Amino acid sequence: MMVVRFPHAKIAAKNPAISKAAHNRAQVLWLNWKVKLGVTLDYPKPNSIGADRLANAAAVAELYGSPAIVVDFGTAVTFDVVCGGRSYIGGVIAPGLEAMTNFLYQRTALLPRLSLKEPCRAVGQSTVEAMRSGAIFGYRGLVREILARIKAEQFSRKKVAVVATGGYARFVASQLPEIAVIHPHLTLEGLRIVGNLN
Repeated sequence: MMVVRFPHAKIAAKNPAISKAAHNRAQVLWLNWKVKLGVTLDYPKPNSIGADRLANAAAVAELYGSPAIVVDFGTAVTFDVVCGGRSYIGGVIAPGLEAMTNFLYQRTALLPRLSLKEPCRAVGQSTVEAMRSGAIFGYRGLVREILARIKAEQFSRKKVAVVATGGYARFVASQLPEIAVIHPHLTLEGLRIVGNLN
């Protein structure tokens, strides 16, 4: 069985090519809210949840239990919340680290494109150092604040698993004690889990 995660309209143009490529080789399972996920959805419009977020919820519930929060460091940084009883209730979406730094480069006259690496200090002594400090330390602050608010609203005095995944997970989350586990391929694990359930 092949699990594919492209059910939404923005990328649905790829669906015929995927179906054609899989023809006579594997069954295509479109990951959406209608398939068995191993979690329930307590969400007003479940058809609007991205397939990657569904995969993350399925994976974190299966591998780490609930309650749990997945922080996915990709093009956007998403926070997906699974309450006790394996119920997905929603989350937060913010710009990704690279999107934020590219925005500065594209929208200002003099700021350069930035390569992302750990800043040496908070106060930069060049434009690049200042940008890097603002991007990395500021981004970690964003993640820390969102996690604190989710925990206060949903899990006051409860232990919650916080798992990071995605391309920038190791880079950003390794310096955040609020994040217990870094699992770079959690979304792929979710695809495997959903595929096996269906």
